[in-house]
Amino acid sequence: MDVKVLLVIMMSAILVNNYVLSQFLGVCPFLGVSKDRKNAVGMSVAVIFVMLLATVATWPIQHYLLDRYNLGYMQTIVFILIIATLVQLVEIVLKRYSPSLYSALGVYLPLMATNCAIFGVTITNIKGEMTFIESLVNALGAGTGFLLAMVVFSGIREHTENADPPPSFKGIPITLFSVAILSLAFFGFSGVIENMFG
Repeated sequence: MDVKVLLVIMMSAILVNNYVLSQFLGVCPFLGVSKDRKNAVGMSVAVIFVMLLATVATWPIQHYLLDRYNLGYMQTIVFILIIATLVQLVEIVLKRYSPSLYSALGVYLPLMATNCAIFGVTITNIKGEMTFIESLVNALGAGTGFLLAMVVFSGIREHTENADPPPSFKGIPITLFSVAILSLAFFGFSGVIENMFG
C-alpha cells in the first residue's frame, strides 16, 4: 500500500473534494447546526463515526454479496438501511451518554440517516474502485473535511451574527454568501494536493 496514494486520497477528501463545500452534499446539517461551534463539532464527530462505520459495513457487502450474486441494483436500498441503522445506534449512544448534545442536535441527528454526504462517501468508495483501506481513508478524510468546514463556518457565522450587515443581507442571504466565499476558498486547493505528494 503506497502511503503517498493514501495521503492524496485523505487530503483531497478534506480540502479539494470536500463533500460540503465542493460537492454540496450534507448541506442541511451544515447550515442547521453551524450556529454554535460546540454543536458543530459534536455533529461532525457523529458524522465521522457514521461515515467510518458505514464504510466498514458497505464495502464488504458490496464486494462479497451484491457483486458476487449480481444484486447491484439493491445497492441504494442496502446502503441506506445500513446508514439508518448506524444513525440509530449513534442516536441511542448520544441520548444515553450526552443528553445535552443529543437535545442540541435536535432534528438534525435523525436527518443524518438521509445525509447525502454519508451516502455519497459509500458510493464514491465503490464507484472509485477503492480498496478497503483506501475507502476507510477516504471516509476519514471526508468526515474530517466535514468537521473542518463546520468549525470554520461556525466561526464565520458567529462573526456575521455580531456584524451589522445591510438589511437585505441579514439572515439567510449573509449565510449563503458566506458559504459561497468559503467554497471558493476551498476551491483554491485544486491541483495543490496532487502536486504536493506527486
